[in-house]
Amino acid sequence: MTTYTLAQEKYASLGVDTEEVLKHLATIPISLHCWQGDDVGGFENAGADLAGSGLAATGNYPGKARTIEELRADLEKTLSLIPGSHRINLHACYADLGGSKKERSDYGVKEFQSWIDWAKSQGLGMDFNPSFFAHPKAASGFTLSSPDAAIRDYWIAHGKASREIGAEIGKQLGSPCVTNVWIPDGFKDVPVDRKGPRERLEASLDALFADEINPQHNLDAVECKLFGIGSESYVVGSHEFYLGYAVKNQKLICLDAGHFHPTEQLADKISSVLQFVPELLLHVSRGVRWDSDHVVLLDDPTMAIMEELVRGDFLGRTHIGLDFFDASINRIAAWIIGTRSAQKALLLALLQPIAKLRAAENSGALWERLALLEESKTLPAGAVWEEFCSRHGVPSDWMAEVRSYEQSVLSKRG
Repeated sequence: MTTYTLAQEKYASLGVDTEEVLKHLATIPISLHCWQGDDVGGFENAGADLAGSGLAATGNYPGKARTIEELRADLEKTLSLIPGSHRINLHACYADLGGSKKERSDYGVKEFQSWIDWAKSQGLGMDFNPSFFAHPKAASGFTLSSPDAAIRDYWIAHGKASREIGAEIGKQLGSPCVTNVWIPDGFKDVPVDRKGPRERLEASLDALFADEINPQHNLDAVECKLFGIGSESYVVGSHEFYLGYAVKNQKLICLDAGHFHPTEQLADKISSVLQFVPELLLHVSRGVRWDSDHVVLLDDPTMAIMEELVRGDFLGRTHIGLDFFDASINRIAAWIIGTRSAQKALLLALLQPIAKLRAAENSGALWERLALLEESKTLPAGAVWEEFCSRHGVPSDWMAEVRSYEQSVLSKRG
């Protein structure tokens, strides 16, 4: 008897069919964020300045991707060590400009066609983000909410262009592209006028989203934040602002695991927001005391998120993406650890005896519910995970593969 067969029998005794769980897990893609591979640099300008953008990548581990070709090679190696079929999440600042210069407001599908072709060759879906940072027209710390109409118009044009790019991505790849709007706008110190920037942001968003786009090709999302570097006292696009905007306009709301107060539970927000918005975008991250974008772990907050998605039957309305960047360790290992941790959390949630848990809760047998939750923590989920990896051709010792790639490829990048 294999360890998987033993695990299968144990789960079956609680009414859980591991074969169905493995099939279900294989249908859930994770959107891997391209910016982990080069520390949010992009390829518009060498050494892009992130100052004032609310972003910071710390560390200088050798082997960072310096070109589009290197980034794609790193992603291919990463994906070969992650079971299942997944997606790539691309920022506009990763445009393939071929050495030329072009304003972001003038970007079109041409600047991303090579990315689309590559994704198609790899069997990947793709998501997209306009880049409202690391740009001279974002130097003031304000973009869509700027008091300068010319600045607002520039970024509105960029946002509109990004939606069109997203629609073409979705059309060509045959899977809707989630195009997510996040801006760094805010004040470092206490503002006098909190209302004005939010009024301007709403008007800018209305203009940005004015054109109807087929939702089979592109889905619009807006992302909230509690604070950022340089916007510690006031963020224009707060949770309350974007939740209201998403509900009013029936957009996706993006919830980032690092964008709330440390005592808030993102998992607790999911069932509330999905009462009023059509779909949800998750940026699974790990904040350590603040929005520090640490590599995702199989920890309690990540488990709680995935459990809520499974228990509420929300997986069909949720797009799961990652959002972290750690330049202090091997960047490919960071991708792999974070993605596999998110998948393991999903697997553990799918393996819980939901039917028995619900029956106990509905009958008032709350002690039984608690007991089942505790007992399920020590069930042999590891054997089911190993079976999942094996069926998808992923080696059990992925660390050896990363070491070899580091020695043969990353170490030669200088």
